[in-house]
Amino acid sequence: MPVLLALTLAVTVTACTTAIPGTATSQGSVVSREDPNQPGGVDPSFVENTDNGEIDRLAATVITDVRTYWEEQFPKTFGEEFKDLKGGYFSVDTADADSDAPPCADKADEVEGNAFYCPTADIIAWDRAALLPVLRDRFGEAAVMLVLAHEMGHAVQNRTGVGLDQRKANPSKFPTILIEAMADCYAGSFVRWVADGKSKHLNIAKDRLDSALESLISFRDPIGTEQTDRGAHGDAFDRVSAFQDGYEKGVDLCAKMTVDNRTFTLSGFIDAGDQARGGNLRFDQIVQSISPGLNTYFSALMTKSGKTWTEPKITTVDAAPECGGGKQGPVAFCGDGGALEMDGKKELPEIHVDIGDYATGALLASRYGLAALAAAGKPVEGPDAQRSAVCLAGSFTGSLFSAEQRFLSPGDLDEAIQVLLDYDYAARDAKGDAIDAGFDRVIAFREGFTGGGEKCGLG
Repeated sequence: MPVLLALTLAVTVTACTTAIPGTATSQGSVVSREDPNQPGGVDPSFVENTDNGEIDRLAATVITDVRTYWEEQFPKTFGEEFKDLKGGYFSVDTADADSDAPPCADKADEVEGNAFYCPTADIIAWDRAALLPVLRDRFGEAAVMLVLAHEMGHAVQNRTGVGLDQRKANPSKFPTILIEAMADCYAGSFVRWVADGKSKHLNIAKDRLDSALESLISFRDPIGTEQTDRGAHGDAFDRVSAFQDGYEKGVDLCAKMTVDNRTFTLSGFIDAGDQARGGNLRFDQIVQSISPGLNTYFSALMTKSGKTWTEPKITTVDAAPECGGGKQGPVAFCGDGGALEMDGKKELPEIHVDIGDYATGALLASRYGLAALAAAGKPVEGPDAQRSAVCLAGSFTGSLFSAEQRFLSPGDLDEAIQVLLDYDYAARDAKGDAIDAGFDRVIAFREGFTGGGEKCGLG
């Protein structure tokens, strides 16, 4: 989030974007039904300051269908009619210094890199030059859908007793991180409606949700942000969890989110040393650091299940492990007495550097999960084993999160989500087959994280 915007508009604007990393991707159009006289989507003439270009046409299409969604859902959920935004919708050309500014901003460039809902004016505005096209090019058009659906979620909040006045009067009841989670959740419920084929103009297949979630991750808070920070939006785990809850469980759950029933994982650094390291250990430190905890956790889990646990022997190799025919990825369960092999020279160290230390931790935990399945006499191949391996990695991670002595650094859960979306390794069974969709891998991980090992098929 640009500092100037955060400081000057903090009272009136819910600004929800940040710098957008990533590489270009092509996901195709989310516009399903096109008028041959209006290619690319809905006529954007209802948008103030539109240039009638393809970006505003896409935005107008999303806005049109998200309005329809809330016209249907709002009465069912809240018992009254949904009222459209009084102030309307604004496209802002931040590349033009003379472009008109939207309400709640003094100059167009204050909106640069942002989309926001302003409750005092009841408007949604977006940067058509430096935000929406960047999202589209890096993550696909579905990312534009998520952002605008999120902002409409804030408009819904303002109509349901979670408006600016309530938040100012009781910030402990309505902290920013909760407000943002609700909006992410509302966006998820809308995207599910689209995925189910109920949208007039939009469509999205489930296999395209991974890229959309990548865009959501790009909006996470900087590493080390505290939950109590006035502008806290949540880490990647918080944001993806809220979106998936809306997608899987619907708008009613989103509406009932409170600080009492929602656990957030965003956290500050453990100590000065943790901060100096950026929350990351070196690759050569991670196995030594995490293995005792993995062994203790899975030993207790097996004992609880009435099974015997033998600590796996971890062998470091110079290339991809050959266990299971060399198809498990850079960490592999070998089956022989629960032995594991780990690539110590090539791909795994590269993942460690690119994503972070808990990417390594999550992958290693998933192989311990396969070892636990074997110890419990459960199959280590097939869809159930694939889900259980990821779920058990999540349950181990959840035990670290809830432990009295903190082990997880800020950013660790972001790294887990990132490696689950980018790679299927954590979900590979002993034969190398895996859960295809990153979205589903994250779901399985979260089930273990929140529900514990009992949810992971060991019983």
